[in-house]
Amino acid sequence: MTDNPAQLVADAVDRCLALAATWLAWDGRAIVTDGDNIWTPAKAARRIEDHLIDHLAEVEALVAGAPTVQEPWHGRAVTLERDWARFTELDLAEARSRWIRLGRAYVDRYSTVPDQWDTPRAPNWTLREIAEHVSEITWYAEQVGEFRFGESAGIR
Repeated sequence: MTDNPAQLVADAVDRCLALAATWLAWDGRAIVTDGDNIWTPAKAARRIEDHLIDHLAEVEALVAGAPTVQEPWHGRAVTLERDWARFTELDLAEARSRWIRLGRAYVDRYSTVPDQWDTPRAPNWTLREIAEHVSEITWYAEQVGEFRFGESAGIR
């Protein structure tokens, strides 16, 4: 087995960062998708990072044979006050630093347990299924989309 499924996560991080690099042009207006989901660059960045961290912790627990932590949380259903902050060059630099390291942590961790990628872990997903799911973090970035200076946000 040589096609590490966690590479999907690292590739998704690259796609998210490519979109995030355009968020410096965001004009501060809410982006509304699916009728009632409110998005801002900071909210998308928070959700991407939360998703990467939460599922990496799940992978670590599963590999260790430990129970996963089940915490109730609101996810994308809430927009926090801090989600309305401007997305700055420093925010982008920190996202690059964190997300790339987290994506690499998935690849590195999965490379140590290739024989476990498809091991059933009911009621949890397999490690391969987790990587496939986490690679969908691009959905958060796509809710904000790509900006160019002079364009405005709006309903999508």
